[in-house]
Amino acid sequence: MKKILLVEDDTSLRENVAELLELSSFKVCSASNGKMAVEMAKKEHPDLVLCDIMMPEMDGYEVLEQLSTYESTRHIPFIFVSAKTEKQDIRRGMNLGADDYLTKPFEEEELLSAIECRLKKADQMEALFTEHPKRINQEDEIRNLNELKNFFDDHGQLFSFKKDETIYFKGDHSNMVYLILKGVVKSCGLDEEGKELITSVYAEDDFLGFTSLTDHLPYQEYAVAMEDVELAGISKEKVKAILEDNKSVSLELMDVITGDLENIKKQLLQMAYSSVRKKTAQTLLMYYKAINKDKQGPLKIARSDLAGVAGIATESLIRTLSDFKHEGLIAIENRNILVLDEEALKQIH
Repeated sequence: MKKILLVEDDTSLRENVAELLELSSFKVCSASNGKMAVEMAKKEHPDLVLCDIMMPEMDGYEVLEQLSTYESTRHIPFIFVSAKTEKQDIRRGMNLGADDYLTKPFEEEELLSAIECRLKKADQMEALFTEHPKRINQEDEIRNLNELKNFFDDHGQLFSFKKDETIYFKGDHSNMVYLILKGVVKSCGLDEEGKELITSVYAEDDFLGFTSLTDHLPYQEYAVAMEDVELAGISKEKVKAILEDNKSVSLELMDVITGDLENIKKQLLQMAYSSVRKKTAQTLLMYYKAINKDKQGPLKIARSDLAGVAGIATESLIRTLSDFKHEGLIAIENRNILVLDEEALKQIH
C-alpha cells in the first residue's frame, strides 16, 4: 500500500482529502503545517507528498526546498495543491523541482489521476536506476550522448513556454537539467546598471540548466524563451546516476560543456576588444550557426537580442546592419536577416 504525506492547514479540507485517499487504498499521514511536514517526511518516508503552499510555520515552497536537501527525501514525488493560480506561482513550484501542480478546487478524478501518474513514473525511474544500477551490456544501457538525449525525450517531464516567458530565474534552485525539444532559449545576466547581457543561446537538441551535480546550487543567471519552447526535464539526481554509470557519456557531455565555455570566453574577448563591426558580424554568425536550422532561410531575431550578445547599443547595431546591407553581406526582409556572404562576415575586423 502506497503511503502519501498530506500537508494542509485547513482542517476540514485535510480530513476530506485524507478520507478520499484512504478510500482509494492509500495509507495517509497528515501534517497541518510545513515544519511538521518536513519532520514527518524524514520519519515516515512517504511514497508521495501532497502539499499546500500557503501555511503557517513554513510554506510549501520551503517544504520542497527542505526535502530536496536530504538524501532520504529528495527523490519523493512532490505535488503542490493550492489556490494560487498565477503562472509565476506555478512556475516557481516547478522550478523548485515539484512534479505536478493542482489548483483548488479540484475534481476527485483529477487528484487521483495526478497521484497515480506520479507514482507510476517514480516506480519506472526507480526500476531503471535502482534495480539495474550497472546496466552494462544490456539493451537499456545509455552508451552515448544521443542515447542520453533519447532518454530525456522518452522519460523527461515536459514543459512548454511561450515566447518571452522566463523559464527559470536567477536564484531559483537548479533541481533539473533540460533538453530543448523545440525553440530557442537565451540565458542572461544583468550588469550593475540593470542592462541585460545575453551569455548564451541554446537551440533545439541543446541541454539547458546545467549546474553542479553534487551541490544544490541556485542558478546564477536567468533563461528566457526567444520563441515558443518545449523542454524535457530530468532531475539532476537521475542525470548524475547516468553519468556515474557510463564514463563515455560523461566525456561526451564534458566536451559539450567545454565547448560552451570556450564560446563564452570568445564572446567576452569580443565584447572587450573588438570593433562594433566585428562584434556585429560575429554575433550574426553565432546566431546563424546556433538557431538557424534552415541555412537558406532568414534569421528571425530581435535587434535587442543581437545587441545584448554583442555588448553594444541597439542603435549602433542597427546602423551596422544597415552598412552590411548596403555592402551586400546581408539582406533584410520584414526585419528578418538573411546572411548572403558568410565568409565575408568572418573576415571583418
